[in-house]
This record gives sequence, structure tokens and C-alpha cells, in this order.
Amino acid sequence: QVQLVESGGDSVRPGGALRVSCVVSGLTGADYVVGWFSQAPGKEREGRCSIGMRDGRVFCADSVRGRFTIFRDLAKNMVYLQMDDLKPEDTGLYYCAGIPSRAITDMENPLNLYEYTYWGQGTQVTVSS
Repeated sequence: QVQLVESGGDSVRPGGALRVSCVVSGLTGADYVVGWFSQAPGKEREGRCSIGMRDGRVFCADSVRGRFTIFRDLAKNMVYLQMDDLKPEDTGLYYCAGIPSRAITDMENPLNLYEYTYWGQGTQVTVSS
């Protein structure tokens, strides 16, 4: 059974930093991609960054590139999203999600949320002064 569980959400001030974590079970050894998405109240869920668990290939959306970093720890089946220089518009519920690499239709932009199969429950990040 595939399961993703997020943790680490918190309230921070603008300009601050936060790291959220995702533990993945049920996909050990498989060729898949893990993505981080965020959803603000009343808005559509948006992709932030993704990482290939086998090849380590990283992609981040323009809105967070240079501020957010995604990395993995294969020994722990963990994927992290390090968020620096946070802005109020980064506020939202942060989800991690998994997809088999072969299911991605556009490798130049692997953050199509409608293609992702497995989802966690989310962790809340609030950026406010």
C-alpha cells in the first residue's frame, strides 16, 4: 500500500525559512517522482517542486525557483522541501504526491497535479507578520 505523510508545517514570518518533510512508503525501489504542491484557501492547488527518486532530477516552478529546494534521502524514503525567503503568498496547505515516472507526459514540467496518483493529507504553512 502506497502512503505519503507530510510533516513540518508551521507559522513563520515573511523572509523566514521552513522545511517540510514527506515520508513515502510502498514505493521503495520503484522509479517514481515525488512532487510538492500547495493550495491556498479558495485557490487551485499548484505545483512547487518535484524530484525523481531514482535519477534525482529536480524541477521547480518559476514562482519558487531560487527560494525553494527539494531533496531526498533514499535510505529514509524521505523527500524534503526547504523553503527560504518565504512570502505571504506562499501560505497554504502543502501536499506531497507520487507518480510513476513513466506516467509523466511532459518531462520538462513534471508538476501536472492531475497526473499524480498518490497524495498525502497535507501540512499547513502560514507566512504572516
